[in-house]
Amino acid sequence: MTMTFPKGFQFGTATAAYQIEGAVDEDGRTPSIWDVFSHAPGRVLNGDTGDKADDFYHRWQDDLKLVRDLGVNAYRFSIGVPRVIPTPDGKPNEKGLDFYERIVDQLLEYGIDPIVTLYHWDLPQYLNEDPYRDGWLNRETAFRMAEYAGIVAKRLGDRVHTYTTLNEPWCSAHLSYGGTEHAPGLGAGPLAFRAAHHLNLAHGLMCEAVRAEAGAKPDLSVTLNLQVNRGDADAVHRVDLIANRVFLDPMLRGYYPDELFAITKGICDWDFVHDGDLKLINQPIDVLGLNYYSTNLLAMSDRPQFPQSTEASTAPGASDIDWLPTDGPHTQMGWNIDPDALYNTLVRLNDDYDHIPLVVTENGMACPDEVEVGPDGVKMVHDDDRIDYLRRHLEAVHRAIEEGANVIGYFVWSLMDNFEWAFGYDRRFGLTYVDYDTEERIRKDSYNWYRNFIAEHSAK
Repeated sequence: MTMTFPKGFQFGTATAAYQIEGAVDEDGRTPSIWDVFSHAPGRVLNGDTGDKADDFYHRWQDDLKLVRDLGVNAYRFSIGVPRVIPTPDGKPNEKGLDFYERIVDQLLEYGIDPIVTLYHWDLPQYLNEDPYRDGWLNRETAFRMAEYAGIVAKRLGDRVHTYTTLNEPWCSAHLSYGGTEHAPGLGAGPLAFRAAHHLNLAHGLMCEAVRAEAGAKPDLSVTLNLQVNRGDADAVHRVDLIANRVFLDPMLRGYYPDELFAITKGICDWDFVHDGDLKLINQPIDVLGLNYYSTNLLAMSDRPQFPQSTEASTAPGASDIDWLPTDGPHTQMGWNIDPDALYNTLVRLNDDYDHIPLVVTENGMACPDEVEVGPDGVKMVHDDDRIDYLRRHLEAVHRAIEEGANVIGYFVWSLMDNFEWAFGYDRRFGLTYVDYDTEERIRKDSYNWYRNFIAEHSAK
């Protein structure tokens, strides 16, 4: 390949606190909603939990050497909220803040930009004691998260390159409250819209708090996992409203689309939107993050929207939309591989939202990786499928840049295998293989490929 990415382009990789840290009850940390959810029978595949995960809490120095040796110039990681604010009184835990400060300082010593995600789904359980009234259904949670964001920003300041307020609020609303796949797993259908609004509000308040405490230098961002849909035009438009524009438009334009109110009439009255909320939500940001993995194929159905039952669909609106099988090939997650859709989405965001700087904050592939041992005793993981996946998606990113999209970075998910939420340890996305019995790290072929790609395709 002859492509060259622009000077200053961020090549990175990413992780999240609950998925890698372990040490869930050490140094003052208290339970998150994912600790509770993963310990509930039947919630996570094989009964896996994040109690130990990759033991990053104790192995962080060696793991950051993996980041350094990868040749990236940025590393995206999240702050564990219950490690920093472990009790309802809101007092910061100095040991938790010290831990993340050490990570930031080590990255800077390596010449790597720290990209901090403030919320990656690990809401403290004390904010969710009554899941039908608390958590993201409670407006107060947005203000509590803003206080937390200010505490982190005051400690880490402008040493952090970018503060990302939320990771994938679609999951935090639709899979967590509308559906049952993610913590707290209510399956309450339309309540997802209330959660979505409070997440939007938290984003705006967190932006204000970071700017007040960290100063003007760090960039501010949010990361969305937009639903990329194909098929019946009406179905595609409906899901775009309830899954994408429910976040994009208030955050970037300062309003909810009237069509969103129209298609949710009778199931959601939106009385949780208070005067002044949209102004608070519509904060200027420096970067829009996009997590992209696959596409959906949709068709309209004649089933009623949100039928009264104990089972809720995985996303609001899905009860009157058919989610059809997609053409292959597929990853181990069952997700189709469609790099063209990444290109199309980047171009759309660029055109629709005023040429905002874009970063692909997650992109990667789950494979059934296996360890092989060579004649010299060296352990290897050959993951040619993942290499092909990454190469094709990086080509799509480069094509979008050539078409004028303001794409300034790309992050592989993930640095290493980890606790993959409801799939536990059964799915491996990492550039680095983790033996969960011994916690040994083994660099996969994709790790070496990505390192070489960065060296060969960065502007000199």
